[in-house]
Amino acid sequence: MTGALHPAAPPLDLPADPVDRILTRVRLRARRCAAWIAALADGAPGTEQAFRAADPAARALGEAITAVEDALAADGGRLQRLVALFDLSPAESDVLQLCLAAALDPAIGRALAVLADAPARCYPTEPIAALVFDHGHRRALSSESALRRWMLVVDEPAGPGEPRALRCDPQISGWLCGEHHLDRGLVGRARLCPPRPPLDPARADACAAELAELVTGGAGVRLRVVGLPGSGRRMFAAAVAHRLDMPLLVVDADAVDDAEWPGLFVRAQRQAFLDRCALAWCGESLAARRWPSDMPVFPLQFLITEDREPVPRHADLIDQTEAIAPLAVAERAALWRRLVPAAAAWPAELVDTLAARHRTTVGDLVDLARRPLASADAAAALLRESSRHRLGELALWIECPFTWDDLVLPPALGEALRDLVHEATDRAAFWEQPAARRLFPHGRGLFALFNGAPGTGKTMAAQVISARLGLDLFRVSLAAVVSKYIGETAKHLQRILSRAEAMDAVLLFDEADALFSRRTEVKDAHDRFANTDTNHLLQAIESYSGIAILASNRKANIDPAFLRRLRYVLEFPRPEVAERRALWQRVVGELAGAERATALAADLETLAEAIDLTGAQIKLAVLGGLFAARRDGLALARAHLLRGLERELGKEGRALSDRDRARLR
Repeated sequence: MTGALHPAAPPLDLPADPVDRILTRVRLRARRCAAWIAALADGAPGTEQAFRAADPAARALGEAITAVEDALAADGGRLQRLVALFDLSPAESDVLQLCLAAALDPAIGRALAVLADAPARCYPTEPIAALVFDHGHRRALSSESALRRWMLVVDEPAGPGEPRALRCDPQISGWLCGEHHLDRGLVGRARLCPPRPPLDPARADACAAELAELVTGGAGVRLRVVGLPGSGRRMFAAAVAHRLDMPLLVVDADAVDDAEWPGLFVRAQRQAFLDRCALAWCGESLAARRWPSDMPVFPLQFLITEDREPVPRHADLIDQTEAIAPLAVAERAALWRRLVPAAAAWPAELVDTLAARHRTTVGDLVDLARRPLASADAAAALLRESSRHRLGELALWIECPFTWDDLVLPPALGEALRDLVHEATDRAAFWEQPAARRLFPHGRGLFALFNGAPGTGKTMAAQVISARLGLDLFRVSLAAVVSKYIGETAKHLQRILSRAEAMDAVLLFDEADALFSRRTEVKDAHDRFANTDTNHLLQAIESYSGIAILASNRKANIDPAFLRRLRYVLEFPRPEVAERRALWQRVVGELAGAERATALAADLETLAEAIDLTGAQIKLAVLGGLFAARRDGLALARAHLLRGLERELGKEGRALSDRDRARLR
């Protein structure tokens, strides 16, 4: 046992590299421990301290240890920086150095096995660290040790009956050796955001100056950058950090589950301290993530969020907010010309129309610039397609194949719908007028209620309007919005509205009375909380500046406060005889051909006069009749239409009367 670590003459020259000095220190201390163990085995009397003073070789080792430790303390290298950054005690620094040495030099592992008198125990342990560094019976790795809290050193099971093995985290060993790389626990969850010129350099300058004053004064700051996705939030944060001579590391809180969150948080803060980089946190789960109150944090942090929903506070940080406002029409037009090369070849009025119609963000235009664009229409289609995923399961995209000619409505209603389309087209420029914004600080959104019986054309009208505007139509899923828990419905609706704000979209709320129902007389706590939820919904509607259509057949059930906020309340009546006649003829002509529509003209006239149906029922009756004709292998005839009609009437518990049958023979 004694031969492998028998004292040898200490090196005459100290290594210049700080890491080599750490290795030398550990080797020298291990040799001195081995010398004492060998002396005990040979029956040496007295204490270890007496042995070190009396034995010439031990004294020489002691002098070499003192020299290398003095050199380590004086060089002010990375080890000393790390000790200061994470407030390590001398004993914790010793354990870290032992683990680093064992990770870098396999020979040290063999030496540790000799000291432990266990050939398989070639790894650092707490008892071995205490032996090598004279810690006595004190434990360097308590439950509150900085080594544990910052995960600089981890202890792992080494086998049944064996002491736990200590291991230096690879990120720490690499950093101490002069490497710069992303922590492996952050790979795929964090990335550096390169600085780019922000849209408003003066604002970034002012924000950086304010943050610098706070940080220089010893305060930590958490700046919340609020805005729509693609609005330049990260660009702004990176620009501010760059002005403070820091790179920006963006961490996605959604990339881990709740169990992994504490470890991700520690690794991110550790990376920030080691590389002096500001942190920017993003992700929908931020509001629910707790920031450990006992964990020191890097003094400059950013939160990239869509709204101002509160996030858990941290005692060491001052919270501030910077809101990135949506681009004005003129700003969007200028960015189209600046960022999208293809737009230079388009007429100026076409670019202005795109800017007014599509609420593009900087991110949208940067993405467009990377794509080949054959025309402005192709650019508009790409914009719409790229944003369709933003609502996720909260809303369903609806195809809009219909035109004005497909709508069969009373003239007054058709005119009102055209008014709605004109306002939707003109509203972007109108609301940028100072007088309009002053008189209407809230409620600039365009909301319309389409009220009427099922099948009277409410959804088709929404599809026609969206197609006319060149916007996507999304049907909001009530199942994803309405919640039995107080406050959750308003929160879900706010999430939909905030995301739709950045999209070229029209929202359609089917069965709107289920969402915007009347407030009730307060009789118990449940009524009070339900009314509070309605108030929150009202506030969400007030702040939305997009276009939304509410469809219902129970207008009386909708809260009057919602109705007052609607720009249009339109009634969709059941079709009259003339409208039913047009519907029968148009649907038969579309599906069976103009020749069959002419041949069946008299029958269609009779059907329109005799049977009260909605437009949707007429379409389905014709569809049922057409499949009946195909089954018979015949052209569509009156008998087939009657079969389809009876099926539709049966859904409502109705049937053709004898008189109707007689008229239709």
